[in-house]
Amino acid sequence: MNTLFVEAVGLMAPGLAGWTASQAVLAGQQPYVAAPMPAAMATLLPANERRRVTATIKLALQVAQEAMAQIDLDASAVRTVFASSGGDSEVLDKICTALTQPDRPVSPTHFHQSVHNTPAGYWAIATSCMQPSLSLAAYDGSFAAGLREAAALAWADQARVLLVAYDLPLPAPMAGHRKIVVPFGVALLLNPAPPANRLALLRLTSSGNEPADRLDDEGLEHLRSGNPSARSLPLLCAIAQGAARQVILSAGDSATLRVEIDP
Repeated sequence: MNTLFVEAVGLMAPGLAGWTASQAVLAGQQPYVAAPMPAAMATLLPANERRRVTATIKLALQVAQEAMAQIDLDASAVRTVFASSGGDSEVLDKICTALTQPDRPVSPTHFHQSVHNTPAGYWAIATSCMQPSLSLAAYDGSFAAGLREAAALAWADQARVLLVAYDLPLPAPMAGHRKIVVPFGVALLLNPAPPANRLALLRLTSSGNEPADRLDDEGLEHLRSGNPSARSLPLLCAIAQGAARQVILSAGDSATLRVEIDP
């Protein structure tokens, strides 16, 4: 069975301000408190670029940057997979609004930020990365789809892959048709070869129609069920707990993905 090693994690959500600060909560050693999420800074971007990018781009880059900062590795050498259920709804809303105005004054900046791989593009520019990259969406199964794709890329190329998953609440009126309760971003640096330091070993298998794991903590379960990228929380909790176990992740509709974790 193919295995993957988790070398680093980036995390940003209300009450989960970074992987290091969140491990005790995820491990069940401290109660979860839904504190306001710190502003994502994405400091690897020049100041003039940071002023132009959206909250979605900043969140994706923030968690990616946090994960890469945990190891001594040049980010330009790492393949990437970016997963988001709906991309940048802030930009989509602004473009749709502009199209209702006289002369349809769509901002050129919004136009070039409207594609699904915009965060991946900014990451590649900021890190000078020319490695393969994929951006995908699979509705509520986007994290599991991203994890599968990152695993396949890592195994095929025998190289590290950085998986970045992120979703933010949609603006009105779209929020009435697609409810995402809070922002959530996570990044996992995955390695098919056993590194000197690792957080966990993963084995991925299809699980048929088994129900996805739910979380005992009411606040964390509200996060998990309310944001597609937060479907990663059972896996993150297992990594933080440092015990051998398996989790069943939602992969969209009735499909699920089984992940076995060894510390």
